[in-house]
Amino acid sequence: MLDTPLNSLGFAKAPADTRVVVAMSGGVDSSVVAAVLAEQGYDVVGVTLQLYDHGAALAKKGACCAGRDIHDARRVAETMGFPHYVLDYENKFKEAVIDEFADSYLAGATPVPCIRCNERVKFKDLLETAKDLDADCMATGHYIQRMMGDTKAELHQAADGNRDQSYFLFSTKQDQLDYLRFPLGHLTSKAETRALAAKYGLPVADKPDSQDICFVPNGNYAAVIEKLRPGSAEPGDIVDTDGNILGAHNGVIHYTIGQRRGLGIGGLADPLYVVRLDVDKRQVVVGAKELLATRTVPLGEINWLGDEPLMSRDEWHLDVRVRSTRPPRGAVLRPISETTATVELITAEEGISAGQACVFYDTESTRIFGGGWIKKA
Repeated sequence: MLDTPLNSLGFAKAPADTRVVVAMSGGVDSSVVAAVLAEQGYDVVGVTLQLYDHGAALAKKGACCAGRDIHDARRVAETMGFPHYVLDYENKFKEAVIDEFADSYLAGATPVPCIRCNERVKFKDLLETAKDLDADCMATGHYIQRMMGDTKAELHQAADGNRDQSYFLFSTKQDQLDYLRFPLGHLTSKAETRALAAKYGLPVADKPDSQDICFVPNGNYAAVIEKLRPGSAEPGDIVDTDGNILGAHNGVIHYTIGQRRGLGIGGLADPLYVVRLDVDKRQVVVGAKELLATRTVPLGEINWLGDEPLMSRDEWHLDVRVRSTRPPRGAVLRPISETTATVELITAEEGISAGQACVFYDTESTRIFGGGWIKKA
């Protein structure tokens, strides 16, 4: 008797006997994932998370998980004929993502809440819900690839480098990776995704991509922080690196490392940049652009996805990405413990900020070896 061949999700059984929970944001990417799997005959269950206040969300454009998006996800499920559920994760989202976002900003860091949402909500709580529904796996619309290596599932960059989301998924644990599937990772352009949406007649085929963090309208971080933490926008001084007062500000939360515009201290011969935020003194410290350059990056909360243990070597020669908008660059990773390390960049980078992620990449392939969170030096 011949062995049953693996289906497209990697299981040795018919698609009809394979249940897959699809995390549906209401956008075109996750909608296409659900439609493709439904057409292939899988037992698809769509799940959408309500992450924040419905009433406030309804009037908001350009973000995921809002009221409009829940409606769109439901329409896609009706079009393709599979069940769809909405789960109220508002309290979990506030505790796991929003509160830390606010506190990190107030501490002078530049947080990346989308990573925490994937790590603590979608790939943790929602994944457990998928298991409770007896699903064989959970699929998402992320642009990243899961490939089977010699010994285990590996995380790889998306085929479309312009849409690769590896920076936001570095904290995916190995056991989560074993359970997850990313059916769009092999596509080479967003046009392919939209073409599939049109093919299936999905109502979201022409829906614009979300741009903002879902709970931050129009990218106005400071307004959200002030609402979450009343009194947080206390005024203070803008000073140079010697402590000389150059101007005043209306709250440290309005500034980010590397910022040049909007400082309100014109008339100087050379442009100045925000090089440090001193929350305790309520000071925005500015200086010359070269002061932003950094080669040594301290990391904590490391998630390691390599084949060998992190501590098995004194140093690892990898490529790293220290901001989502920058390409990977050569570096040396020196472990201190299983979860802490120092990264030495071969070429200095500007504007590195605590609260951002540092993601590890293989120098000779598309594989991702995890990453860590940048800490204050």
